Amino acid sequence: MIGMTDPLQEPAERYFDAAIALLRRARDEEGGSVRRAATAVADAIVAGGRIFAFGAGHSSLAAQDVVYRAGGLALVNLLSVPGANGVDVVPATLGSALERVEGLATAALETSPARAGDVLFVISLSGRNTLPIEMAQRARALGMTVVGVTSLAYARETGSRHPSGTFLKDHCDIVVDSKIPVGDAELADDRIPAPFAPASTVVTSALMQAVMASAATDLAARGAVPPMIRSGNVDGGHEWNARVFEEYRDRIFFRR
Repeated sequence: MIGMTDPLQEPAERYFDAAIALLRRARDEEGGSVRRAATAVADAIVAGGRIFAFGAGHSSLAAQDVVYRAGGLALVNLLSVPGANGVDVVPATLGSALERVEGLATAALETSPARAGDVLFVISLSGRNTLPIEMAQRARALGMTVVGVTSLAYARETGSRHPSGTFLKDHCDIVVDSKIPVGDAELADDRIPAPFAPASTVVTSALMQAVMASAATDLAARGAVPPMIRSGNVDGGHEWNARVFEEYRDRIFFRR
């Protein structure tokens, strides 16, 4: 977290500096994990599998960012848990409460189209709540490859809320560490009573996009044509996407 080391520096500049530093750490330290996750995605696509992404609360933003995304892979589907996908419920605190409910992840996963051989990204900043941990546990039991995108700092500095005492990282085939510090606030100011300026969405979304870009390149290197989505705001984009959606209709669920 960056404090008021330079009172003349604009807070926006300090935030950008903090976010850039985190992105550099993620790039420099998580390259191997990103490549492993990308290989898992490419392997699944070549084998006829599907890709799913799940996140609760604000972690859902990074999951949604790779679903039906211009410039992204068409086979990435959102695994939805009603009430937990962001802050679209009232009261907003209900979403946080649902993250601690046992059985919810199992019910959502087992009624979803996900199956053995698919890849599931479980995105959770803290990785300490029941919902993402149970999601990862059950997905692996079903034969899915689980990629956890989380901050390992929470596993070192906080306690688990799962009955097992474990964290998301303990139930994944691949773990990508976002490097976000506990509290997810990059700035401090003596005049403001709490740390502020979170960067988890910036970094986690960048990591997810890095995985998908690497997976697309991996597929191309194997001689496979990556099923990419084009922007609907460029000429021919809708027609291109319609062809991709039709070709892969059995593996794309956001069109149903």
